[in-house]
Amino acid sequence: MTSKICLVTGVGGATGAAITRRFVRDGYRVAMLARNRGRLDRLEKEVAGTRSYVCDVGDLEALASTIDAVRADLGRPSVLVHNAVSATFGTFLDADPAELERNFRVNTTALLHLARAVAPDMITAGGGAIVVTGNTSSLRGVPNYALFAPTKAAQRILAESLARDLGPKRVHVGYVTIDGSIEAPWLSEGGRTLPAWHPPPADWARSRDDWFVQPDAIAEEVYHIAHQHHSTWTFDLVIRPFAEKW
Repeated sequence: MTSKICLVTGVGGATGAAITRRFVRDGYRVAMLARNRGRLDRLEKEVAGTRSYVCDVGDLEALASTIDAVRADLGRPSVLVHNAVSATFGTFLDADPAELERNFRVNTTALLHLARAVAPDMITAGGGAIVVTGNTSSLRGVPNYALFAPTKAAQRILAESLARDLGPKRVHVGYVTIDGSIEAPWLSEGGRTLPAWHPPPADWARSRDDWFVQPDAIAEEVYHIAHQHHSTWTFDLVIRPFAEKW
Protein backbone atom coordinates (compact mmCIF):
# COMPACT_ATOMS: atom_id res chain seq x y z
CA MET A 1 0.00 0.00 0.00
CA THR A 2 1.30 3.46 -0.89
CA SER A 3 2.13 5.56 2.17
CA LYS A 4 0.51 8.92 2.71
CA ILE A 5 3.21 11.59 2.56
CA CYS A 6 3.10 15.01 4.21
CA LEU A 7 5.81 17.65 3.79
CA VAL A 8 6.08 20.20 6.62
CA THR A 9 8.38 23.22 6.53
CA GLY A 10 9.55 25.08 9.61
CA VAL A 11 9.55 22.12 11.98
CA GLY A 12 10.73 23.61 15.25
CA GLY A 13 9.94 22.84 18.84
CA ALA A 14 6.33 24.04 18.79
CA THR A 15 3.82 24.25 15.92
CA GLY A 16 5.84 22.37 13.31
CA ALA A 17 6.56 19.52 15.69
CA ALA A 18 2.90 19.33 16.74
CA ILE A 19 1.76 19.23 13.11
CA THR A 20 4.26 16.47 12.42
CA ARG A 21 2.97 14.35 15.32
CA ARG A 22 -0.65 14.87 14.28
CA PHE A 23 -0.12 13.65 10.73
CA VAL A 24 2.01 10.71 11.85
CA ARG A 25 -0.79 9.69 14.20
CA ASP A 26 -3.04 9.22 11.17
CA GLY A 27 -0.55 7.07 9.30
CA TYR A 28 1.36 9.66 7.32
CA ARG A 29 5.07 9.58 6.73
CA VAL A 30 6.26 13.13 7.32
CA ALA A 31 9.17 14.93 5.68
CA MET A 32 10.34 17.58 8.16
CA LEU A 33 12.19 20.63 6.81
CA ALA A 34 14.00 23.11 9.03
CA ARG A 35 17.37 24.77 9.51
CA ASN A 36 18.11 23.39 12.99
CA ARG A 37 19.71 19.97 12.55
CA GLY A 38 19.82 19.16 16.26
CA ARG A 39 16.12 19.78 16.78
CA LEU A 40 15.23 17.81 13.64
CA ASP A 41 17.40 14.85 14.65
CA ARG A 42 15.80 14.71 18.10
CA LEU A 43 12.32 14.75 16.64
CA GLU A 44 13.16 12.10 14.03
CA LYS A 45 14.34 9.77 16.80
CA GLU A 46 11.29 10.56 18.93
CA VAL A 47 8.57 10.21 16.28
CA ALA A 48 8.50 7.11 14.12
CA GLY A 49 7.51 7.68 10.51
CA THR A 50 9.41 10.93 10.11
CA ARG A 51 12.44 11.90 8.09
CA SER A 52 14.39 15.10 8.60
CA TYR A 53 15.84 17.37 5.94
CA VAL A 54 18.04 20.29 6.92
CA CYS A 55 16.96 23.08 4.60
CA ASP A 56 16.70 26.85 4.62
CA VAL A 57 13.58 27.32 2.49
CA GLY A 58 14.78 30.83 1.69
CA ASP A 59 17.58 29.21 -0.32
CA LEU A 60 15.47 28.32 -3.34
CA GLU A 61 18.06 26.07 -4.96
CA ALA A 62 18.46 24.11 -1.74
CA LEU A 63 14.69 23.91 -1.44
CA ALA A 64 14.36 22.42 -4.92
CA SER A 65 17.04 19.82 -4.17
CA THR A 66 15.36 18.97 -0.87
CA ILE A 67 11.98 18.42 -2.51
CA ASP A 68 13.65 16.08 -5.00
CA ALA A 69 15.20 14.19 -2.06
CA VAL A 70 11.81 13.88 -0.34
CA ARG A 71 10.31 12.40 -3.49
CA ALA A 72 13.18 9.94 -3.84
CA ASP A 73 13.16 8.90 -0.18
CA LEU A 74 9.46 8.89 0.68
CA GLY A 75 7.34 9.50 -2.40
CA ARG A 76 5.13 12.30 -3.69
CA PRO A 77 3.53 14.42 -0.95
CA SER A 78 -0.26 14.56 -0.93
CA VAL A 79 -0.19 17.26 1.78
CA LEU A 80 2.06 20.30 2.08
CA VAL A 81 2.11 22.43 5.23
CA HIS A 82 4.13 25.62 4.84
CA ASN A 83 4.87 26.58 8.44
CA ALA A 84 8.32 28.13 8.00
CA VAL A 85 8.47 31.81 8.86
CA SER A 86 11.03 34.60 8.76
CA ALA A 87 10.27 37.71 10.78
CA THR A 88 11.92 41.04 11.54
CA PHE A 89 10.60 43.42 14.18
CA GLY A 90 11.67 47.04 14.22
CA THR A 91 10.72 50.39 12.80
CA PHE A 92 11.03 50.93 9.08
CA LEU A 93 13.62 53.62 9.77
CA ASP A 94 15.89 51.40 11.86
CA ALA A 95 15.56 47.89 10.41
CA ASP A 96 17.71 46.70 7.52
CA PRO A 97 15.65 46.76 4.29
CA ALA A 98 17.44 43.58 3.21
CA GLU A 99 15.43 41.78 5.90
CA LEU A 100 12.22 42.53 4.00
CA GLU A 101 13.54 40.63 1.00
CA ARG A 102 14.72 37.75 3.20
CA ASN A 103 11.33 37.54 4.92
CA PHE A 104 9.52 37.66 1.61
CA ARG A 105 11.64 34.84 0.22
CA VAL A 106 10.91 32.51 3.15
CA ASN A 107 7.28 33.41 3.70
CA THR A 108 6.02 33.95 0.17
CA THR A 109 8.44 33.01 -2.61
CA ALA A 110 9.17 29.65 -1.00
CA LEU A 111 5.43 28.93 -0.92
CA LEU A 112 5.24 29.57 -4.65
CA HIS A 113 8.14 27.21 -5.32
CA LEU A 114 6.74 24.54 -3.01
CA ALA A 115 3.33 24.72 -4.66
CA ARG A 116 4.82 24.54 -8.13
CA ALA A 117 6.76 21.45 -7.07
CA VAL A 118 3.98 19.47 -5.38
CA ALA A 119 0.73 20.60 -7.03
CA PRO A 120 1.20 18.81 -10.38
CA ASP A 121 1.50 15.44 -8.61
CA MET A 122 -1.59 16.23 -6.51
CA ILE A 123 -3.56 17.11 -9.64
CA THR A 124 -2.48 13.89 -11.32
CA ALA A 125 -3.43 11.91 -8.20
CA GLY A 126 -6.88 13.53 -8.15
CA GLY A 127 -6.51 15.37 -4.88
CA GLY A 128 -4.27 16.89 -2.25
CA ALA A 129 -3.98 19.75 0.19
CA ILE A 130 -1.75 22.76 0.78
CA VAL A 131 -2.10 24.46 4.15
CA VAL A 132 -0.26 27.63 5.16
CA THR A 133 0.11 28.86 8.73
CA GLY A 134 -0.17 32.62 8.94
CA ASN A 135 -0.73 35.22 11.59
CA THR A 136 -2.50 38.52 12.18
CA SER A 137 0.20 40.34 10.22
CA SER A 138 -1.42 38.99 7.06
CA LEU A 139 -4.48 41.16 7.79
CA ARG A 140 -3.12 44.45 9.11
CA GLY A 141 0.03 46.50 9.54
CA VAL A 142 1.15 47.78 12.92
CA PRO A 143 4.25 49.63 14.19
CA ASN A 144 7.49 47.59 14.13
CA TYR A 145 6.04 45.12 11.59
CA ALA A 146 6.87 47.03 8.40
CA LEU A 147 9.47 44.45 7.29
CA PHE A 148 7.28 41.48 8.22
CA ALA A 149 3.57 42.20 7.73
CA PRO A 150 3.82 42.90 3.96
CA THR A 151 5.36 39.47 3.42
CA LYS A 152 2.57 37.69 5.34
CA ALA A 153 -0.11 39.69 3.53
CA ALA A 154 1.45 38.69 0.22
CA GLN A 155 1.64 35.10 1.43
CA ARG A 156 -2.07 35.06 2.20
CA ILE A 157 -3.00 36.55 -1.19
CA LEU A 158 -0.73 34.05 -2.94
CA ALA A 159 -2.45 31.22 -1.05
CA GLU A 160 -5.85 32.55 -2.09
CA SER A 161 -4.71 32.71 -5.70
CA LEU A 162 -3.50 29.12 -5.45
CA ALA A 163 -6.82 28.08 -3.89
CA ARG A 164 -8.84 29.58 -6.75
CA ASP A 165 -6.60 27.95 -9.35
CA LEU A 166 -6.24 24.53 -7.72
CA GLY A 167 -9.66 24.10 -6.14
CA PRO A 168 -11.42 23.06 -9.36
CA LYS A 169 -8.61 20.53 -9.81
CA ARG A 170 -9.51 18.97 -6.43
CA VAL A 171 -6.46 20.34 -4.62
CA HIS A 172 -7.52 22.18 -1.47
CA VAL A 173 -5.57 25.24 -0.27
CA GLY A 174 -6.22 26.70 3.17
CA TYR A 175 -4.76 29.57 5.19
CA VAL A 176 -4.79 29.32 8.99
CA THR A 177 -4.34 32.73 10.61
CA ILE A 178 -3.04 32.34 14.18
CA ASP A 179 -4.16 35.43 16.08
CA GLY A 180 -2.30 35.03 19.35
CA SER A 181 0.98 34.08 20.99
CA ILE A 182 2.07 30.48 20.53
CA GLU A 183 3.56 28.59 23.45
CA ALA A 184 7.05 28.15 21.97
CA PRO A 185 9.81 27.20 24.44
CA TRP A 186 12.46 27.39 21.73
CA LEU A 187 12.13 31.19 21.70
CA SER A 188 14.22 31.29 24.87
CA GLU A 189 16.85 28.78 23.71
CA GLY A 190 20.47 29.84 23.60
CA GLY A 191 20.02 32.61 26.15
CA ARG A 192 17.71 34.62 23.91
CA THR A 193 15.33 37.10 25.48
CA LEU A 194 11.68 36.31 24.87
CA PRO A 195 9.92 38.79 22.56
CA ALA A 196 7.79 41.35 24.37
CA TRP A 197 4.60 39.93 22.85
CA HIS A 198 5.25 36.37 23.99
CA PRO A 199 4.68 36.23 27.78
CA PRO A 200 1.34 37.26 29.29
CA PRO A 201 1.22 40.97 30.22
CA ALA A 202 1.52 42.00 33.84
CA ASP A 203 -2.20 42.70 34.12
CA TRP A 204 -3.25 39.29 32.72
CA ALA A 205 -5.77 38.01 35.29
CA ARG A 206 -6.21 34.47 33.97
CA SER A 207 -3.90 31.46 34.04
CA ARG A 208 -0.73 31.57 31.97
CA ASP A 209 -2.01 28.79 29.67
CA ASP A 210 -5.06 30.85 28.74
CA TRP A 211 -2.81 33.46 27.11
CA PHE A 212 -1.36 31.09 24.52
CA VAL A 213 -2.49 29.32 21.40
CA GLN A 214 -1.42 25.74 22.06
CA PRO A 215 0.63 24.01 19.30
CA ASP A 216 -1.31 20.73 19.54
CA ALA A 217 -4.57 22.61 19.06
CA ILE A 218 -3.15 24.42 16.01
CA ALA A 219 -2.10 21.06 14.61
CA GLU A 220 -5.65 19.74 14.93
CA GLU A 221 -6.98 22.69 12.91
CA VAL A 222 -4.30 22.26 10.23
CA TYR A 223 -5.09 18.56 9.98
CA HIS A 224 -8.82 19.29 9.78
CA ILE A 225 -8.35 21.81 6.95
CA ALA A 226 -6.26 19.28 5.03
CA HIS A 227 -9.00 16.65 5.31
CA GLN A 228 -12.22 18.58 4.83
CA HIS A 229 -14.88 17.14 2.55
CA HIS A 230 -14.66 18.74 -0.88
CA SER A 231 -18.17 20.16 -0.54
CA THR A 232 -17.24 22.18 2.58
CA TRP A 233 -13.74 23.48 1.99
CA THR A 234 -12.51 26.37 4.13
CA PHE A 235 -9.88 28.73 2.78
CA ASP A 236 -9.48 31.32 5.51
CA LEU A 237 -9.57 30.18 9.14
CA VAL A 238 -8.72 32.59 11.97
CA ILE A 239 -7.96 31.00 15.35
CA ARG A 240 -7.32 32.74 18.68
CA PRO A 241 -7.43 31.96 22.44
CA PHE A 242 -10.91 32.21 23.92
CA ALA A 243 -9.89 34.91 26.41
CA GLU A 244 -8.08 37.23 24.02
CA LYS A 245 -9.65 40.62 23.30
CA TRP A 246 -10.02 41.31 19.60
